[in-house]
Parts: sequence; structure tokens; C-alpha cells
Amino acid sequence: MTNSTNWFESGGEQYAQYRPQYPESLGKVLASLTKERHKALDIGCGTGQLTTILANHFDKVTGIDPSESQIHNAKPHPNISYDVANAEELPTSLSDINLITVAQAAHWLDLPKFYQEIKKVSAPNALLALISYGILQSDAHIKARFDQFYHQEIGSYWPSERKMVEEGYQNIHFPFPEIPVQDAEIKLEWNFEAFMGYISTWSAVRKAQDAGKTALLLRFHQDILELWGDPKQLRIMTWPIKMRVGKIHESLRKDSEIDYIKGDRFF
Repeated sequence: MTNSTNWFESGGEQYAQYRPQYPESLGKVLASLTKERHKALDIGCGTGQLTTILANHFDKVTGIDPSESQIHNAKPHPNISYDVANAEELPTSLSDINLITVAQAAHWLDLPKFYQEIKKVSAPNALLALISYGILQSDAHIKARFDQFYHQEIGSYWPSERKMVEEGYQNIHFPFPEIPVQDAEIKLEWNFEAFMGYISTWSAVRKAQDAGKTALLLRFHQDILELWGDPKQLRIMTWPIKMRVGKIHESLRKDSEIDYIKGDRFF
């Protein structure tokens, strides 16, 4: 991989292989918030990073994602069923869900429609958890070069919704009484290939590639390789996990009072 000019080409297979895994402790925290653990629903499940963890704590878990590629590469588990579907139009087979999670995907949703949709499939005491992990905190050896790449070189290629992730979804519309939840952390030891594989899954990298910025991407690849040293050497990477958890059937406003600009998303 170190000599490849196509390291930034990404799909469902690369996403499954290189996206950081949530800690098992996150599943325990989420499960502890609800008395009933019969059914969980993971929205925008990708390849099942969080879905598989939930399956260790709930009797049945459904993971949905609009991408066929992601679902095709999702991790199998006897307690999990996957489906290609949109968050704003959930499968009619879903019902009595105790916990609904949206991990690293809430910024892509039409939130008013989504909030209405989850009320149809959730159990009376169900909870909604919006989960995000922020900017990678990299090893000190590569931090300065990584920060330059993230904020300056491809900063303009991040979609505007990316800011919501960086803010831990603290400023998006969330009309549910919230339950305090302690923040968590992802901590991994990665070699050079794993690090660059993760970078390759970024939407900003794909957009920069489409814009003809291949030289910029390859220069970053080479600079990091030189700073890294032995590509097999493991370096510590961390991501802060932020969560907003609320009671679905106790909206702070009546449904009719949810105001948003017609034709636009409310964040």
C-alpha cells in the first residue's frame, strides 16, 4: 500500500476495514440507559461498526443504511438483520424498538422527517442516541502534518455538515428531553497502512480527488510515510466520542410546532 497511487480510492470494503471501531464499553453504556433490551435499531449503520456491539446487549438488532455497498460489506452476527433503507422512510416491518442509534450519520438526515419516522417504530419508553466521534488526535510524530492536511489542505473539501460532527451534534435540532451521558473515547494502535486506509475513507479526500488534487493527496501520503518511519510501527490514535440521548415519546414541542424552512434541512 505504501507505493500505491490509489490509496485514496474507497468503497464499502475499505470502509469496513479501516473505519475506527467503537469500544465495547460504548455498548454497555447505551444498554444501561434503557430497561428493555429487546430491540435496537442502528440508523446509517455503515458496515456495522456499532451494530455488532449493540448485538451483544440486545436480543435483536436491525442495521439500516441507504448504501448497498455498505450493507453488502456489513459484519454478520446472529442477532443482526441488515437492510438497505432510508432513515426518513423506515421499513414497515420495524416496531417496538427500545433503542435507536445514529452513529456518525445524523448530519446527513432530514431531521424533522426522521424524528417523525422514529416515533412510528419505537416502543413507549424508547431512547434515541445521536453519536459522533470528532477529529482524530494523532500521534505526536505526525500531528503537525496531519493538522495541516485536515484543516488547510483539504479543509475546503469537507461538506458543511462536517462542522456538526466536530461539534458533537451539540447545535443541531434535538426536541427530546435529554439524558446525561458521559463522553467516551476511541483509542487504537495503528500502523501506517491502517492510518492511510482510514484517511482514504474521508468524503473530503474523495472530493479532492474528483477535483484533480491527486498531487496534494500523494504528497501528504509521502510526507506521513517519511515521518512515520517503519510502516509496521504502531502509533496511538484517539477520537473523542460525543453523545446526545433523549426520550423519543416526550418531545419538548408538539409535532406541529417543529419549524423548519420548507425544502431545506433543519440542523
